[in-house]
Amino acid sequence: MSEHMEERDYDEYRIIEDLGGWRRTHHNNELNASNIGEQVTLMGWVQFRRDHGGLIFIDLRDREGLTQVVFSPEHNADVHERAHALRSEYVLAIKGTVGPRPEGMTNANLVTGEIEVVVDEYKLLNTSDTPPFPIEDRVEAGENLRLKYRFLDLRRPALAKNFILRNKAAQSARRYLDNLGFLEVETPVLTKSTPEGARDFLVPSRVTQGQFYALPQSPQLFKQMLMVSGLDKYFQIVKCFRDEDLRADRQPEFTQIDIEMSFADEDLIQGMAEGLVTSMFKDTLGMELPAPFPRMTYAEAIRDYGVDKPDVRFDLKLVEVTDIFQGGGFKVFAAAELVKVMKVPGGAVLSRKEIDEFTKFVEIYGSKGLAWIKVKEDGEWQSPIVKFFSDDEKVRLQERVQLEPGDILFFQAGQADIANTALGNLRVKMGERFELIDESAFAPLWVTDFPLLEYDADEKRYVARHHPFTSAQPDQMKTLASDPGNALARAYDLVLNGYEVGGGSIRIHTPEQQEVMFKALGIDEEEAREKFGFLMDALKFGAPPHGGIAFGLDRLIMILCGAKSIRDVIAFPKTQKATCLMTEAPGEVASSQLRELGIRLREKVQE
Repeated sequence: MSEHMEERDYDEYRIIEDLGGWRRTHHNNELNASNIGEQVTLMGWVQFRRDHGGLIFIDLRDREGLTQVVFSPEHNADVHERAHALRSEYVLAIKGTVGPRPEGMTNANLVTGEIEVVVDEYKLLNTSDTPPFPIEDRVEAGENLRLKYRFLDLRRPALAKNFILRNKAAQSARRYLDNLGFLEVETPVLTKSTPEGARDFLVPSRVTQGQFYALPQSPQLFKQMLMVSGLDKYFQIVKCFRDEDLRADRQPEFTQIDIEMSFADEDLIQGMAEGLVTSMFKDTLGMELPAPFPRMTYAEAIRDYGVDKPDVRFDLKLVEVTDIFQGGGFKVFAAAELVKVMKVPGGAVLSRKEIDEFTKFVEIYGSKGLAWIKVKEDGEWQSPIVKFFSDDEKVRLQERVQLEPGDILFFQAGQADIANTALGNLRVKMGERFELIDESAFAPLWVTDFPLLEYDADEKRYVARHHPFTSAQPDQMKTLASDPGNALARAYDLVLNGYEVGGGSIRIHTPEQQEVMFKALGIDEEEAREKFGFLMDALKFGAPPHGGIAFGLDRLIMILCGAKSIRDVIAFPKTQKATCLMTEAPGEVASSQLRELGIRLREKVQE
C-alpha cells in the first residue's frame, strides 16, 4: 500500500452508491475464453481480496460461482487506489474487459478459470461487518452458529448449489405432472384437527374463542374431496406440519409433492411415480434411473433387512434362527419371540471397544444388548455366549449362516419389532464401517403389501399404519372385520437408499368400507361423524375409485444433493428442538394478543 493511501481516510473510498442504471450482463460462472475482449458488468460479493503489490485481485462471488477481477494501477489508477478499501463480503458492481489469465495462472477448478476481468470502474453497493465465520465450503463453525446466521450460511457455494438443484427438481416435477394432465390446486392451511397420526400444530381462533384450527399434516382429505369433485388429477407442492420428535431427516414443517388420481390402480400410480422420479434425476443430475423399479413386499423387507425401508445398495441380509435355540440352554434365546442374526464377512477385525459402541447404538431402538460371535483364523468361535450353546445348536447355526474364518455374527433376541429394528439399523452401520455402500449409487425400491393396521399397546386398540383412509386389499375386507391385525393394505412406499421418499395407497371410496375401517380402529359412529363427517358425506355422492402418493421433497433433495441432513436443503430450517435460531422462534407473545384469543397461560413452574 502506498504512503499516499496510508495517510488517506478510508471512509472516502467507502461511499455506498446505487446501481445508477447499471445492469448485470453475466453471472459469475458464465465467462470463458470465448468472451475475451468483451465489455461486461458483474455484480456480487467479495469472496477473497489479494494485494500483489501493484495489482489487486478480487474473487467476485454470486450464487452461481466466482470470477476473478483485477484492479490495475496502469489501467485505471483512481479505481485501483479506491480498491484498497474493499474487504470480504462487500457488495460490488464492476464494469470491465474480459481478458485471458497470464500463462501458468489458469485455474482448472473454476468454470471461469481461463479468464479474468480487468476493471474499468466499480460501484460499492454496500459494506459488511466481518462475518462470524468464513463464507466458504470448508467452514469449521458449528451448526448452531451457522443456523443463527443462516442468511450468511446460504452464501456458501455448497448450500447455494443445493437450492439451485432443489429449484430444478421442483420445476421438473411441475412440468412432468402438467404434461400428464394434472391440475395444481391449493388446499387450506387452516383446517380441522383430525388426530389419527402425529400431533397437530394448533392455531387458536380469535373470532370463535375456545376453538382451534390445525395446520395440515398432509392435504389427504382435501385431495380426496377433489377426486369426489371430479377434478380427476391433482397435485400440489405443499407445506405440511407435524409436531413430532425430530432427527436428521425430519422437520416440524416440511414440503411434499402431493398427488392424487381418479380411476387408478396401484400399477398406474406407481408407473406415474417412477416417471416423475426418473424425470427429476435426469433434469437435475443428468442421470438415467432404470425403470420399472424393483418391488419387495413388506414381509420380505422385514425378513431380510429388519426394516421396511431397506438400503439395497449392499448385500448384508438378516437370518432368522429362532427355531435353532427354542427350548435350548441359553435362556435369553430360548424364550425370545424372535432370534435373528447378521453375518458380517471380515467383521472379526472389530475391536471390543467398537462392539461396545455398537451395543450402545442398538439400545437406541429398545434393544437390551448385542450378542456376538467372532470366528478366528483357525476356525475357533470366540464369544461369551458360545459356552451356552449345545453341539447341535452350533452345527445348525453353522449350516444356516455358513460361517467362515474372519466373520462376525451379531444377534438380536426378544420382541420381534425391537429385534428387527435394532439389527436392521445395525446393518446400515456395518455397511458404513466396512465401506460396503457405493455412495454414488441410487437404488430405488417399491415396498408393498403393508399391514393395514398395527396394535397400539398404550391405547389398547388398532391404529392405521398409513392413515385410516387406506383401502384393504380386495380379498381382505372380511379379514379387516374379523381379524384386523392380519389385513393387508393397498399401500406402497418408494424407498431410495434406505430412506422412505414417497408413500401412497389406494383409498377407500365407499361409505360402507370406511365404516368398517373406523370400526376396526375403535372409532364409533358418533366420533366418526365428529371428526370425519364431511368425508362420510362426500363418499355418499358417487366418489370414484382413487389413489395417490406423496413424496417428501426435502428428503428427496437431500439424497440428490448427497447431504447428510434435510437442514442442508431447507432454506430456514429448525433445530432438533424445533426452534429457529435466526428468528428466535417460537417466542412469547404480548398478553394483549392472548386476551384477544381468550387464552390465559398457566404460570411457569419454578425450577
